[in-house]
Amino acid sequence: MKVLLYSGSLKTVNRSGVGEAVRHQREALERLNIDYTMDEREDYDIVHLNTIFPDSLRMARRAKRQGKKVVYHAHSTMEDFRNSFIGSNLAAPVFKKWITRCYRSADLLITPTEYAKGLLLGYGLSNPIVSLSNGVDSAFFTPDQEAGRRFRRKYDLADDTKVVLSVGHYIERKGILDFVELARRMPDHQFYWFGYTPLYMVPGKIREAVESKLPNLHFPGYVNREELRDAYCGSDLFLFATHEETEGIVLLEALAAGIPVLVRDLPIYADWLQDGDTVYKGRSLETFERGIRGITGHKLPDLTTDGRSLAVGLDLDSVGRRLVELYEWALHSGRPEVLRAKILRPGL
Repeated sequence: MKVLLYSGSLKTVNRSGVGEAVRHQREALERLNIDYTMDEREDYDIVHLNTIFPDSLRMARRAKRQGKKVVYHAHSTMEDFRNSFIGSNLAAPVFKKWITRCYRSADLLITPTEYAKGLLLGYGLSNPIVSLSNGVDSAFFTPDQEAGRRFRRKYDLADDTKVVLSVGHYIERKGILDFVELARRMPDHQFYWFGYTPLYMVPGKIREAVESKLPNLHFPGYVNREELRDAYCGSDLFLFATHEETEGIVLLEALAAGIPVLVRDLPIYADWLQDGDTVYKGRSLETFERGIRGITGHKLPDLTTDGRSLAVGLDLDSVGRRLVELYEWALHSGRPEVLRAKILRPGL
């Protein structure tokens, strides 16, 4: 079995969760010594698609004509397209039709969570859909005091400075407006947001938020994974105030790095992230502020050991083995009853 990880238009999303998911897939296949290529000119048995650009749909149709199997990773939904870029809310219904068209080309759809699977089923898709976490490299994202010290030295932060971290694009859906408002309310904490989006792509209120002149609010931009690992290890908590996700790779990274996590209380996290068990949850600015102060002031129990254990269970080794099982099913069986019996297992 040889897998084509289709790389068309990948540069467009390279600095996003989708780009990170593809890197995870490559790493997982390499760890398991599975033959793969990113060159569509080579021979292959299965094409694995991750993007929803027109070239990906053309690739899926070409593969079908050649008798190849198509596995499509459904990272995108209409729900997480909303409240992102200029005009995204108006375009959301058209976006839904387009991604549905893309996803229907697959012999098998993979999506990161059961929540995302439920959304896709609601679109009327009839091809097999399996949920499989994007996974996390828990050996790289791991508690590391020296990494934390590097972060604090780089940004000239004292050991007792309270640092709140978040990661993502500059889009409303990611909770950036709440992040900025919390910085305004909490001048005794330093707020760092890593990630970048060209400001011409986002609405005016997002530009204004990013350009806020608050002495405790920092937007260093996009950084490599080493610097991001250092930031996780050197911060006091990871705030994920997102309004909608299909999973959230940065959330898994934070858990793996052993940093306290405060997330918005969303349906996607209702079952697999328990409030007060692996993470803390908030619903409003007031509950986020209470949660931040409770965590940084050490008034709330430390959940990081259980949080890291959860992330380790979603390591690339585990996810990679499941991914290979899915490839084998798509290539050799394709029978729904086999998928249900051998592949659909809880936990990943």
